[in-house]
Parts: sequence; C-alpha cells; structure tokens
Amino acid sequence: MPRIIDVVDHVNVMDDELVYREPQGGSGDFRFGSQVIVQESQAAVFVRQGQVLDALGPGAHTLSTGNLPILTGLLGLATGGRTPFTADLYFVNLKDLPQVPWGTNPPIVLETPGRGVGVVLLITHGVIDIGIEDPVRFVKQYAVGKPILRLGDIRDRIQSMLLGELAQLISNSGAQSIMDANRILAEVEGAALARLNEQFAQIGMRIKAFEAKPFTAKEVSTEELRNYVDFATYERIRRLEVADAAASNEGLGGSLAGAGVGLGVGQQIGAALNPEAAALQQQQQMLMQQMMMQMMQNQQGSGQAPAQGATPAAAEAAVPQTAEEIRAYLDQLDAKLMSGALSEAVYQKLYEKWEARLKELGG
Repeated sequence: MPRIIDVVDHVNVMDDELVYREPQGGSGDFRFGSQVIVQESQAAVFVRQGQVLDALGPGAHTLSTGNLPILTGLLGLATGGRTPFTADLYFVNLKDLPQVPWGTNPPIVLETPGRGVGVVLLITHGVIDIGIEDPVRFVKQYAVGKPILRLGDIRDRIQSMLLGELAQLISNSGAQSIMDANRILAEVEGAALARLNEQFAQIGMRIKAFEAKPFTAKEVSTEELRNYVDFATYERIRRLEVADAAASNEGLGGSLAGAGVGLGVGQQIGAALNPEAAALQQQQQMLMQQMMMQMMQNQQGSGQAPAQGATPAAAEAAVPQTAEEIRAYLDQLDAKLMSGALSEAVYQKLYEKWEARLKELGG
C-alpha cells in the first residue's frame, strides 16, 4: 500500500527560496480528502507526470473535485473518491526578494555615430526587488522536476533578461550619449518600470523596485572592444592603430601628429568614452586640416609650387616649421576664435602648444 499524504505544508521557507517540492524525494500519493495548508505569501501548485495543473492560494484546503478541477478531469473522477493519486506538490514563495544585486556584465553597447570609434560601453550596477507574480507559469518554466529552486539557480537568467531589456529601451529611445542613456535609466526607476516588467511577466515574475547608479563608460583595449563591435568597425580601429604608430615616427607622420592631426586609436577610444572630448578632437582636427590647406594655397599663390607628386608631403610642408610660420599660425587662431569658428577650449589648447614651440625656436 502506498503511503498516503493526509496533511502537507511548508513553513520553513529560506530567504532566497523560490519553490520547494513536497515530498522532496519525488512524487507523493494524495487522495481527495487530504489537506494542504498554504501559508501567507505562498501558492501550492500540483504537477502530475510533468504537467502543471491546479494551484491553491493561502489557507487550509481539503482536496476535492471542486478545488482541483483540472486534476479531477485528468483522473477521470466524477465525484470525490478515496482512490489515491500520484502528484508533485510545489510550494511557491510569493514574497518579494529585496535588494537583489545586478550589474552590467557584459556592458551595454551604445552606438555613438560620428563620435570616436562609434560605440560606448555602458556600465552600472544596482539592486532590484523581484518576486513571483504567476506561480503556475513560473513553476512550468523553472521548477518542474527540481526538489528546490533558489534565487541563485536563475540569477543569470534574470540578469540576462534585465540587461537585454535595458539595452532595448536605450536603443529604441535613440540615445546617442551617456547623458541620454542616463535619462532613460532614470525613467526605468519611475514610470518606465512597467515596460521592463512586460518581459518578466512572460516567465511569471515581476520587478517591484529598480535602482541603479548612473551609467559610466567602460575603458577597454582594442582587443576587448572587438567583442562588442562589428568586423568593419574593428578593422577601422586597427587602421587607426597603424596610423598612430606611423605618427610616432619622424617625417610625415610625426609632423602631422605634432599638429594635432594624427589622432591615434588610444585618443579615439578615449573620445568615444567621453562625448565632450570627441567633439573637441573633431573640431581640432577639422581646424588643422583647414589651416594646412590655407598654408598650401598661400605657398602656391607666392609662386612656391609644391614638389611634383608630393601631395602628402605638401601637407607636411604646410605644418608650421619656422618661427615666422608659427606666428602667422597663431594669428589665424585669433581670427578663428573671433569669428566663432573655433571654440575657446580648442583655441586655448592649440595656442599654448604652438606658443611653447615658438619659445623653443627663440621666437
């Protein structure tokens, strides 16, 4: 004769417990007339042969055809009988689990078209209050066949879903800077929490509270960045590295770097992580290109034709070399600043650089 479970409950719930099966060893034998005691903030879900069936809320329940209609239909019992039936009974903890830590691992990729390398890797961390909203759906997805399910068993799944939804919200918002992303993050802590919960509802869970520190940018090497960008972007970064190496040598590369044009990949990545720095770099590079072209035109106008087939070399020659050329260059900086074509920050940086060079030449 099978051992009939006449009374069953589960009172010793662990802090991080989500689901607990009775009996722990496997399926148990019940009958109509057995009693199931469900504590406050619990649900009891019956599973038979892997199929999730009826659920009972808080209270003392005497099993009958009335409170187990699905199971009754499966067993083919028209009236409450005393014939034993085999099933698993899962006690689901419906309490919110507070202050569950989460973080951006991996970071969220934010596209920043036209700035630096075109992406910023967003990182942050925070806590959430999370719990089970739909016990039947949750048991069906995660608990069937397990004697106990604790938060740590599905933490990676929760983290993955949370980051995926945050990334989707940021992408759909059109954010293109860290500041934009932080505005979206602030909305998630308020009204936008409902949108985040739409996906969690599909696994039977809910996020009751969401807290996060503001996004910052993760500094990575080129090789690490390869894990987050497409192949074309990675190849462009590699070419920048080659240019950076060339700019450190004497000759054309060194001259262009000295003028602030040979911006290497290290600076490019730094600019991507700091949008304000990106704007400064772009403005500086455009200014230097314009001034080099103007110097080349001045040389041609004075009858000093550049060497044949030396277009790159002409650019090198256009970079201020003598004290006289540097003084002329500084005058052009003043003019650019007065006309509004140059920001105060770029002006100050370039003026100090070339003034120092002028002093070295004794000018």
